[in-house]
Amino acid sequence: MKTKPIDELKARAQQHFVDSIATKQLGAKALPSEIARAILLITQSIEAGGKIMACGNGGSAADAQHFAAELMGRFERERRELAALALTTDSSILTAIGNDYSYEEVFSKQVRGIGRPGDVLIAISTSGNSKNVVKAIEAAKKVGIHIVAMTGNGGGKIAVLLSGEDVHLCVPATRTARIQETHLLLLHCLCDGVDHVLFNED
Repeated sequence: MKTKPIDELKARAQQHFVDSIATKQLGAKALPSEIARAILLITQSIEAGGKIMACGNGGSAADAQHFAAELMGRFERERRELAALALTTDSSILTAIGNDYSYEEVFSKQVRGIGRPGDVLIAISTSGNSKNVVKAIEAAKKVGIHIVAMTGNGGGKIAVLLSGEDVHLCVPATRTARIQETHLLLLHCLCDGVDHVLFNED
């Protein structure tokens, strides 16, 4: 393996910071109104006895689990537990549905099984085209579950599925790494906003 010059590697690392900051600056202009709408959807659902479900694949699955953990546990302050779960964590459910039906159904069957009207589905897909996330959204709409979609790259197929009652947090970027980095920031914005609304955080 040929060793790369240290200055070249430093420059590449620095560029990642520059690009990530630029993406977040674009998001800071484009997304706050939709973030606020998502916070209200989530808090209204929780106050009415509903729950928050989250799903995604790969890095987006990790984001779904991260978000559910911060609602059920805590974000930055002590407060009561909030009803949230990631649809990505039960290996028996995922492998049974994937084997007996198809991988496209691994989230939608869970949504139909445990989702109730007034719940919220956090649907995460960097491309906006993940087939199992698309099917989860379709199932949620039939049940009467609110959608907060987190995408990038223009929103893909998911953008077409959403109505005015849904929230679309579409990161203004095409590169997967930049979208994922901003998705994490968006999830932290939601956590902070939920705590602020429900627990009067100053």
